[in-house]
Amino acid sequence: MADHTTPPSDQLAATALNDDVSASTVKKHQFSDRVLIRSIVSRPDGGAGLAGQRVRVGGWVKTGREQGKGSFAFLEVNDGSCPANLQVIVDASVADLAQLVQTGTSVSVEGLLKNPPEGTKQKVELRVEKVIDMGPVDPAKYPIPKTKLTLEFLRDRIHFRPRTNTISAVARIRNALAFATHTFFQEHGFLYVHTPIVTTSDCEGAGEMFQVTTLINEAERVEKELIKNPPPSEADIEAANLVVKEKAETVNKLKSDKADKAVIKASVAELTKAKETVAKLVERSKLKPGIPQKDGKIDYGQDFFGRQAFLTVSGQLQVETYACAVSNVYTFGPTFRAENSHTSRHLAEFWMVEPEIAFADLKDDMNCAEAYVKFMCHWLLDKCLDDMEFMAKNYDKTCIDRLRMVASTPFERISYTEAVELLLVAVKEGKKFENAVEWGIDLASEHERYLTEVKFQKPVIVYNYPKGIKAFYMRVNDDLKTVAAMDVLVPKVGELIGGSQREERIDIIKDRILEMGLPLEPYEWYLDLRRFGTVKHCGFGLGFERMILFATGIDNIRDVIPFPRYPGRADL
Repeated sequence: MADHTTPPSDQLAATALNDDVSASTVKKHQFSDRVLIRSIVSRPDGGAGLAGQRVRVGGWVKTGREQGKGSFAFLEVNDGSCPANLQVIVDASVADLAQLVQTGTSVSVEGLLKNPPEGTKQKVELRVEKVIDMGPVDPAKYPIPKTKLTLEFLRDRIHFRPRTNTISAVARIRNALAFATHTFFQEHGFLYVHTPIVTTSDCEGAGEMFQVTTLINEAERVEKELIKNPPPSEADIEAANLVVKEKAETVNKLKSDKADKAVIKASVAELTKAKETVAKLVERSKLKPGIPQKDGKIDYGQDFFGRQAFLTVSGQLQVETYACAVSNVYTFGPTFRAENSHTSRHLAEFWMVEPEIAFADLKDDMNCAEAYVKFMCHWLLDKCLDDMEFMAKNYDKTCIDRLRMVASTPFERISYTEAVELLLVAVKEGKKFENAVEWGIDLASEHERYLTEVKFQKPVIVYNYPKGIKAFYMRVNDDLKTVAAMDVLVPKVGELIGGSQREERIDIIKDRILEMGLPLEPYEWYLDLRRFGTVKHCGFGLGFERMILFATGIDNIRDVIPFPRYPGRADL
């Protein structure tokens, strides 16, 4: 029970004292019998204030070396909670040092935190009193040596690459950006909606989709079945029909002879069984090897979903159904593109963040996109600075400055027409682009990067694109030549976000679908949103991996997703 007689000033002093005590203690992880290394070394004092505390830590040896003619060993141990390692000192009397010092060895150790000698880099070190567990490594076979490894090398050892400093830092940055994404939209009143992975709609109208089908598996199963158990011949079916005829005659005779009910019932059961046998034989006789066809085309009516189905390229169309009912929504999940591209900017499986806002127009869309990107930049600077410093040191020395610039600078906003005019001026002044510049083109990455890196040197939002290069669902402007679309361009990657105000007018969107050579039938449900209670709304999509490329300065998109899928590779 609280002591209500304590003067307020004394209560404040007691609180301050308790804070001091808690600041010099370190808590165990709630679901593990250990202390996270981050909670030791990432303190403002580097862990120095924890000297004298007994702790248990677990992690993997980054480097290890025996010292003092084998009397003790220094280990650099990391548990993935932060980029920094904890220096651990183990005496030969405590454990077999030869096994402990090998890179990749997992250890769980208990000991006393101590201040190292003055002049050393570390602020705190752990003197081990007891080795609880150890997962040894054969250094001759371990595929991740402590030498510097290329990211290309690591892609061939996908299950081990999280043990490297770079990939673990990318994982923490990716985690932080995902947390920031949910925080931003939740704090702004958006509802998180899970859209389907399997879809029957092509959002982009590009046709580069992975098909989902069981027809091939079923065809293989039928083929094996037919080899093992050939289909019945016409003679087999005819013989079975004769049996049915005989059984039917027997039943009729028993009934006319007014035989015992039990005898008639048994005879009817035999007739029923004979009919079932005929039905099975007829069904089996229809089995044909190969994929089923109808009118010379694949019969998708016999497929699992009764129609063609694909892996989604976007959750946008589906999430619009919720935007047109509960106002502000977003989806965040994997999307797929069967594009046979081997560039450093393409993946077959990637993640998209796709918000949708009801009762909002293109300006609102641009405002939301800018606020979201800035929020993520602030979040990384506030929550992930140690990992960002690692990236600045090893990959892109400008990455932290780039985050600060984007977080604090108003985005430039120009129309597509103005963007083309600026590019044409650059060409006249001697700038050479691989892709020709003219009104009507889809801006190439080199154009986008020129605008954001050279011309404005900050993020740029380009809006009102030609309708001929944009999707059917984007709202047609009054000039009938452009649509209310916008792209957010940032240094390092070019386009980071693509969005638009959606076309809410039923007649116009129907015409747009037909203009693009798409059938109306698969989109009837989408058109219903315009037929019944149509509403002005907008949204955008952010390529999550592109955001990580932008943040980290890493060059290849295959290195910022845990398990990259691209042509010829789908490991694990």
